[in-house]
Amino acid sequence: MNRFMKSLLAKYMLIIIVAILVVQLAYLLVGSIAIFGFNLQDDEDVDTQVVEDNWHRDASNMKNITDDKIEKLFKNWKEKYPEAGMFWVNAEGKLVVEIDATEGLPDEWTPVFTASFIKERYNGNPFTVIAFVGDKEKDGFIVIEIPRNTFDPPILKASERFGYLIIIGVIAFILLFIIVSFLFFRSIQKRLLKFQDSMGIRDVDGLPVEVEIKKEDEIGELEKSYNQMVDELRESRKRQQQEENLRRELIANLSHDLRTPLTKVRAQSYTIMQEELSDQGKQAAKAIETSITNIDRLIENLMSYTLLMASKYKYDPKEMDMSRFVRESVATWYPAFEKEEFKIDVSLDSLGQWMMDPIWMERILDNLFQNVLRHAKSGKYISVKTESREQYDSIIITDHGPGMKQESHEKGAGIGLTIVNMMVKGMNLDWKIKSSEQGTSIQIIRFR
Repeated sequence: MNRFMKSLLAKYMLIIIVAILVVQLAYLLVGSIAIFGFNLQDDEDVDTQVVEDNWHRDASNMKNITDDKIEKLFKNWKEKYPEAGMFWVNAEGKLVVEIDATEGLPDEWTPVFTASFIKERYNGNPFTVIAFVGDKEKDGFIVIEIPRNTFDPPILKASERFGYLIIIGVIAFILLFIIVSFLFFRSIQKRLLKFQDSMGIRDVDGLPVEVEIKKEDEIGELEKSYNQMVDELRESRKRQQQEENLRRELIANLSHDLRTPLTKVRAQSYTIMQEELSDQGKQAAKAIETSITNIDRLIENLMSYTLLMASKYKYDPKEMDMSRFVRESVATWYPAFEKEEFKIDVSLDSLGQWMMDPIWMERILDNLFQNVLRHAKSGKYISVKTESREQYDSIIITDHGPGMKQESHEKGAGIGLTIVNMMVKGMNLDWKIKSSEQGTSIQIIRFR
């Protein structure tokens, strides 16, 4: 129950209940004003039959009729009914006394006009009562005219008199309800937008940060669940980092441990090759030496990859003549390609100064040249060229091998190309690979 009372649904239901109560109170207020707030007639006066009976009674009780007595009678009734009009016509048909009566009354009343007047006013508006004065008809008759709306119920009078106020009040209440509802949902929208913005904030580790919980409603529960997810994510990242550190330490130790016996094997292999061997023995010793070289290279790649992933591989960029650097690197590998009977096509134009780490770039080129020797040996071709465009400069290494999609007996886990990718990106360069059955082309790009 306590949780429900703190919910957004409970708050909006409270707004609706308050609105209903305000409407009811408004009706009660209007009714109270209509009945007690205005100076209207008493219940006994609002009955037309009572008015008619009292008028006849006062008229018949008059004796020794004079103008003053008639005027006094009219004034007494005027106090009760301010809207009333009255007049007296004597026995000779003359209009003698008149107070606020209907306009256009004749000074001389003929029997025909009197009959027409009575017929016209019967059940008409204003309400009209005609009574003979005294107990004899010789003193004429008196007439009272009261507007029909005088006898309307108090609530109807209040509606007619203050109807515009009621309409204004209803409109004002509707507007108030709309404004309150708008503010209510606007506050929800603001909280959701703030929550959305908070979800986009990251700490130094790139993880989302917890949001502040201010209210224990549905949005508050959502924020609480989000914070719980952030905590779980942090714990998961912490475990992942611990496992990653353990894995890197294991790889580093394993690489070190492997290199020690590998050095001994290399020494023994060299000793064996110094002995007199058969052709088959020499071929086997050469295969051992090749395998040792490959294992040593794989260990080096594994160490480099581990250091790069841990951001511990030293990066020291310098401005260097890129064309000259590539030419020197190709010259280093020239004997290896010549030994394997490769056709070597080198065309290097000036690329200007590049900001790069020479050790990183040397490692990139070594890995690419090594891949050509290992996987594109059947093509017997390598091309190293430069290309300059308005937007970029680039180095293009091309071979005529079977392509990267073809299976190779020397195909590994791809750590070499992964290292190339990481180092190229680390020096703010880009690269592209195009590979088919006719060969592979790798382009290293520096945008201007």
